[in-house]
Amino acid sequence: MLFKKFFPLIFSYFALIVAAILLDYLLHLLGFPGVGRYLGIAGTLLILLSFLYSLRKRRLIEAGSPRGMLALHEYLAWAGAMMILVHSGIHFQALLPWLAAGAMMLVVASGHIGKFLLRRSREALRNKQQTLAAGGLSEEEIEKQLFWDALTLRLMTQWRMVHIPFVMVFVTLAILHILSIFFFWNWK
Repeated sequence: MLFKKFFPLIFSYFALIVAAILLDYLLHLLGFPGVGRYLGIAGTLLILLSFLYSLRKRRLIEAGSPRGMLALHEYLAWAGAMMILVHSGIHFQALLPWLAAGAMMLVVASGHIGKFLLRRSREALRNKQQTLAAGGLSEEEIEKQLFWDALTLRLMTQWRMVHIPFVMVFVTLAILHILSIFFFWNWK
């Protein structure tokens, strides 16, 4: 049962990696390996667009529903990460891009895991509440029985305290990478 619920998370994460490998292979097969360089720009733009969800969540913008903006955040971040993985390629001599790509993959993983755990905690609390109510317990008894579960759920809603520091590390490394490109670019 747990595998059935956890499988979409695992599938999405590995599909990201496989999609990046396949796109990179296709670009090389078609004779366009240099396109990967520009996918970094496109991927970065998609990830920046995914932050619209954060703006909506904090009511800085009114466009879209929070649920719809979350879905948009997930899809744009996934596609952007895939493009950035293709962009990063295999450059063992370049430490900063590898660190940025690694931080990005931690952000993706923490986002996936947080979403999964939060959804699972909410479902478990709701199911337990329904079971207790069906057993004829009063609201007060149900509340007492669910205290620790509700507290756990409240703690799970704070998973962003893990996700956001990873985002900050990724953003910092990405900015350093972009600045180093401008600094070392062969300007002619």
